[in-house]
Amino acid sequence: MTTYGLLLFEGAEELDFVGPWEVFTASAMIREQRDTTVLIAERSDVVRCNKGMRVLPDHTFDDHPPLDVLLVPGGNGTRTQVANPVLVQWIRSTSAQATWTTSVCTGALLLHEASPARGRRVATHHAFEDTLEARGDITVVRDARYVADGRLVTSQGVSAGIDMALWLVGQLHGRDHARAVRRYIQYEPAPPYLADEPQPTAEGGGARPTSST
Repeated sequence: MTTYGLLLFEGAEELDFVGPWEVFTASAMIREQRDTTVLIAERSDVVRCNKGMRVLPDHTFDDHPPLDVLLVPGGNGTRTQVANPVLVQWIRSTSAQATWTTSVCTGALLLHEASPARGRRVATHHAFEDTLEARGDITVVRDARYVADGRLVTSQGVSAGIDMALWLVGQLHGRDHARAVRRYIQYEPAPPYLADEPQPTAEGGGARPTSST
């Protein structure tokens, strides 16, 4: 059994945790619910995320189960939470006990402040790479969707967290399983953007839906 814990805080970027949540819960479904995925916040109150989504955590810092995987999302909220000693200490202590510590986007800032990312190779949102590297004692990898450095796995912004989560379930449960999860959620690692390029029909007029295989 694998227990995934996804951190929530005010201003967390929605897809940073919802994308991995979909991967982890789809993985659990395929594994006949042998895994657990929980949302964890400092308090039990509703959390308002970066784009306005409001989410109710499953657990607080004081009552969550032991975690095999810790995921720290990014978002504008990281800029204030980096000065929250309770949250930073929780990341530090929880990471020390988890098998895997992961982040999406600017969640790498919180991992640096809490220490798991110090002296390590990491990925973060492209607009935040210089700022993170300027903090020192960290190497920002700028040309990878996600980076694994030992049991620390960090990813670039937003949708890159899905790539990272799929890689992680592959490490935990095998590549064939990860491919089954990817197929179930119908996710393509490099989805095309064709919304501004209408495709002609066979008769030569109008537009038709497009698909990728």
